[in-house]
Amino acid sequence: MFSYYLLAAVIVLVDQLTKYLTVQNIELHDIIPVVPDMFSLTYIQNTGAAWSILEGRMIFFYVVTVIVVAGIIYNLHKYGHESKLFAVSLAFVLGGALGNFIDRLAHQYVIDMIRLEFIDFPIFNIADAALTVGVLLMIVYIFFFEEEKTQKQPKKD
Repeated sequence: MFSYYLLAAVIVLVDQLTKYLTVQNIELHDIIPVVPDMFSLTYIQNTGAAWSILEGRMIFFYVVTVIVVAGIIYNLHKYGHESKLFAVSLAFVLGGALGNFIDRLAHQYVIDMIRLEFIDFPIFNIADAALTVGVLLMIVYIFFFEEEKTQKQPKKD
């Protein structure tokens, strides 16, 4: 179980380090091309969620994050030992949720910097990427492995 919390902690550390480096090295709203027409770094301060939805609703984000983190910890302890994939997905979501929560508490906004130039997609950060990976892993688990687990359990008469 400890290894899943360690994974979440590494995600938080990498997220916070990239945010620190962004603030120290890129001016707000500046664009630094990395791979032309594909990927750039752009420092923004997001007071909402993706595409700035729910902008400025910090209390909402605090409450939701506390509920989500509590749910993740509960599920990790109760069911994490049953599937490594399930536990890893929860660790990614936990790390991502905490990474953005730290920003909201410290700054009242989230530091975003990763910009994909080839699609109309919001600028994001490592925590957002971890949340996305965690949710995708959870979907894979639910659709491909959860059913196998329930089929293996003996039927109750």
